[in-house]
Amino acid sequence: MLALLTGCTDTREALLNGKARSPGDAISVFPENGAKDVDEETRIAVKVPDGRLESVEVTRIEDAQQQTVAGRVSEDGRSWAPERGARRLALAAKYSIDAVAVDGRGRRFARHSTFTTLVPEHRFIGYFKPENRSTVGTGMIVSFSFNRPIEDRAAVEKAIRVTSDPVVEVVGHWFGKDRLDFRPKTYWKPGTEVTVDVGLRDVEGAEGVYGSQDKTVVFTVGRSQISRVDAEAKTMEVRRDGELVDTVPITAGAPKTTTYNGRMVVTEMHEVTRMNGATVGFTDKEGKGEYDIEDVPHAIRLTESGTFLHGNYWADESVFGEENVSHGCIGLRDAKGGDASAPGGWFFDRTLIGDVVEVVNSRDRKVAPDNGLGGWNMGWKKWKAGSALR
Repeated sequence: MLALLTGCTDTREALLNGKARSPGDAISVFPENGAKDVDEETRIAVKVPDGRLESVEVTRIEDAQQQTVAGRVSEDGRSWAPERGARRLALAAKYSIDAVAVDGRGRRFARHSTFTTLVPEHRFIGYFKPENRSTVGTGMIVSFSFNRPIEDRAAVEKAIRVTSDPVVEVVGHWFGKDRLDFRPKTYWKPGTEVTVDVGLRDVEGAEGVYGSQDKTVVFTVGRSQISRVDAEAKTMEVRRDGELVDTVPITAGAPKTTTYNGRMVVTEMHEVTRMNGATVGFTDKEGKGEYDIEDVPHAIRLTESGTFLHGNYWADESVFGEENVSHGCIGLRDAKGGDASAPGGWFFDRTLIGDVVEVVNSRDRKVAPDNGLGGWNMGWKKWKAGSALR
């Protein structure tokens, strides 16, 4: 029932992993991934036919405020359900479900799913990140995704103010009619406090459709960490506050499935996740995913289209630093189940949402500015031209 927007792995192992039916295919999550306008009476359910659920985490995000939904796994370990007081869904909210299960052979597999609930008629809402009171990397972009097309973009943009201490110019840029991103000219300075004032209540975004949010969110910019991936040299230089911390061997996209060039921003982090090639267009003649890895450790999302920097335990150690074999992701040596001392675990533990990973010397195009938080790949003049207020 669930299709993840993740997917890249070692091309030599991919077909082998995709041959047999995966135990992870049996885990079901409801509502299904990507569902929209879910009714408040709908019940969340996570189930497995055999094995057991090791953990289930359900979170509700409203106006950049995140709250855990109380629930419990059944005594037989086969299902999860919310507690009685948490069964009714909140309207105009985004829900995230992360489940990890163990089969009869002790193998772990994961599911990640999101859905959004119904927004009352004649109202629009902007889902945005980062979260309130979070600490983020210097490349963080404030990104709004609206549930309905915005016709009066100037009125909506004017109702959202992004300010900082110390003060810098922050400008909005529209990608179509349903996405508005804000950023300064260059990366934020470490220690900056950013305030997002959302005054959309009763703002008419389209004819007869009004905003419902009146909220202030504050987040802090932490230390600077910028990692430079050289796809040709097959290395990643990790710099903290401008100083080189370490150079790590990597494996990037294979010649036929190269990695994007350009600056990408960390938007999600998962201790373990599933990557299925079918979700990003890598399928065989029968339409099945070329690969299906249920327990990819230390997965860091870089683009919405499925580029991750993640731990890799299935490739031979000799690959890292010597050969590019992935379907477009950046792989770091790791162990099955994750190893904090391996490069994959080491980098994961030192990463924040909002950190920048820049890829150079890949035989691919530059990542699009609206693919994930890729806005740093657009020049400042063009970025400002995308504001509805200029």
